[in-house]
Amino acid sequence: MLICRAATAADLAALWPLRTRAVRASCGAHYPATVIETWCASAPPASLAALVNLGSAVVAEEDSALAGFAVLDVASGEVDAVFVEPRHQGRGIALDLLRWLEVLAQERGLQRLFLSASLNAVAFYERAGFMRVRDEVYAHRSGIGIASVFMEKMLSPACDGGAPLK
Repeated sequence: MLICRAATAADLAALWPLRTRAVRASCGAHYPATVIETWCASAPPASLAALVNLGSAVVAEEDSALAGFAVLDVASGEVDAVFVEPRHQGRGIALDLLRWLEVLAQERGLQRLFLSASLNAVAFYERAGFMRVRDEVYAHRSGIGIASVFMEKMLSPACDGGAPLK
């Protein structure tokens, strides 16, 4: 059974390796191997731990094993990450994680989410209600440029003060 819950500091060590496996498995058809290798070699940003500690990250677990995670910068509305373990992809987990972020954003009074989607993820975000704004080259902190699509989604006001999915 899949459960989503707020990420904690105890989850941090597992998040970045999952992200790296997901990038390697999902992005190969859209990016050259040299880009993927540089992208995957980068260390986690300090902002990851900070956002987890702020309560703006969620993990999905199945049978007590990490299946995916998502992170939202609640100050800006930027969806910072949505990654699913490769063996769990295609089961709707990423959509569940994204919905959790949307509830969190609405509770914080955000009216808009935005992100820079990797080319392999554009169709997913479109299915989730995000609109393409422009093609761009994302300036990755490793020094490479990653072809991507800037996307945004307008949010409805929160209906109640309930907590995000648990």
